[in-house]
Amino acid sequence: MRYLPFLAVILSIGTGVLMMTFSAPERGQFQKEVPAEPVRLPEPRFDSATSIEQALLQRRSIRNYAAKSLTLAEVSQLLWAAQGITESGEGLRTAPSAGALYPLEVYVAAGNVQDLAPGLYHYRPGAHELQKVADGDVRQALSSAALGQDCVEEGAAVLAISAVYERTARKYGDRGSRYVHMEAGHAAQNIYLQATALNLGTVVVGAFRDEALKRMMNLPAEEEPLYLIPVGHSGK
Repeated sequence: MRYLPFLAVILSIGTGVLMMTFSAPERGQFQKEVPAEPVRLPEPRFDSATSIEQALLQRRSIRNYAAKSLTLAEVSQLLWAAQGITESGEGLRTAPSAGALYPLEVYVAAGNVQDLAPGLYHYRPGAHELQKVADGDVRQALSSAALGQDCVEEGAAVLAISAVYERTARKYGDRGSRYVHMEAGHAAQNIYLQATALNLGTVVVGAFRDEALKRMMNLPAEEEPLYLIPVGHSGK
């Protein structure tokens, strides 16, 4: 009987070790703590020499890119087109959202962008800024997750759109997933049209291994990847 307290302590310690082992989060391949200040993006422009009609007429899917860098202003404009704020008091954005719940999250993998170090960044629409979440050029890893598609690796930058379905499902239930997918399409078309107005090429990529991409980007458990969208100067 005098051994029972000792055994209880051992079992307690063992249980704690097991809990620590299985509850530890799995980190992405490139994810690390990056104590960097947010990158303030240039203010977006609200007019251009390209009409919306011309952008619709000229929009194409471009998969070949020249080895030419993007400017930070171009990246800023693309991100604003995807999910930028259009009415600060209401928080309304460039793409319509069911119930104005905004389930989408946007990331940019910068590889060849002037004045922006290679890395993975999270876009913050409210402040129109980027928060670095990983150092290094991750385009090759994104391409690998996307079944080896060359366009993902060759784009000067890759925009990634993910979604937190629960934000919409809380109000709309099972139908919420349909609304999320509609919204992702709206945002992607905005990127297409903005890229066209900037004389850039882009293409939407939906073929990738979900879990591999989630691990690589270290997305939260509730966040699901929907799109990879490489952008660059046309190489045709």
